[in-house]
Amino acid sequence: MTDTHHDIKAVFFDFSGVLAEEGFVNGLQAIAERNGFDTEAFLTTAMDICYKSGYVTGEATEEEFWEAVRKQTGLIAPTEVLHLEILTGFSVRLWMLDVVDIIRASGIKTAILSDHTNWLENVDFEHAVYSHFDWVFNSYREGITKRQHAYFHKACESLGVKPEEALFIDDNPSNILRADEIGMQTIHYDDHDRVLSRLQELFPKLSFPTR
Repeated sequence: MTDTHHDIKAVFFDFSGVLAEEGFVNGLQAIAERNGFDTEAFLTTAMDICYKSGYVTGEATEEEFWEAVRKQTGLIAPTEVLHLEILTGFSVRLWMLDVVDIIRASGIKTAILSDHTNWLENVDFEHAVYSHFDWVFNSYREGITKRQHAYFHKACESLGVKPEEALFIDDNPSNILRADEIGMQTIHYDDHDRVLSRLQELFPKLSFPTR
């Protein structure tokens, strides 16, 4: 977490693990358990394929992703079933959207900064998540991921803010580190109450709700 304080002009929120439960992880774990696979091994393999196949950057389709998973794991299930399994794992945290709305209403820009796929768009179709934000950066559409510093630079430039004027909230320590390295202010989402406490420190004039 960056300690140096600058006036914050934009807040970037990760999706899975911050704005919603880890739907991809939850869905993969459920698929592994239902098929008698070792959960951790299946999860690691699927995540690796998601990045290496180019699915997370829009270079491969969902069908191509699942076909690669089937070939490497022996999974037998149609894409339509697997797609629904993943989507049911996403549970949007409405209290976090309330936090977003409060920040945005104060005049600060808000954006999603996510390594995701077409699933994020499916969740938005069901819950209108995008309407709470000024901008949505989805790696599936941007062609770049948070494993690259350039993604953070691109997001800041698109919103017209310097890295030190941006706050990034994510549950992945590696992503937090990369954001720190380019000068962004950061909050590691590891506990909701601690995150709210930190936000209250950064925005003392705002009043954030409890769950």
